[in-house]
Amino acid sequence: MIDWDRVATLREEVGAEDFDEVVELFLEEVDAAIEELSIKENQTALEEKLHFLKGSALSLGFEHFSGLCQVGESALSQDSSAAVDIDEILQSYHQSRGVFLDEISLKLAS
Repeated sequence: MIDWDRVATLREEVGAEDFDEVVELFLEEVDAAIEELSIKENQTALEEKLHFLKGSALSLGFEHFSGLCQVGESALSQDSSAAVDIDEILQSYHQSRGVFLDEISLKLAS
């Protein structure tokens, strides 16, 4: 679900002292996008929303969530009326977020 090697690489790239701030910013931005995505009546620009979420998720190692966003984005790029399982995407994000926050200190302990 989480690519901990990617998380460790990001931590090395930004530095341990800035890592918590990067994580906080990531979660704030994605939480806002997820909130917007959860309003099912407002699915304009869904392909772009999924693209943003996919990229953000990849940055912090949320593999499963990113994969679901990629599937939805690809489907919509080929057919703008394609069905996308928003509930599955939302569930994956919340589950990934929980695992990430529960395990990050253990996984990155030096």
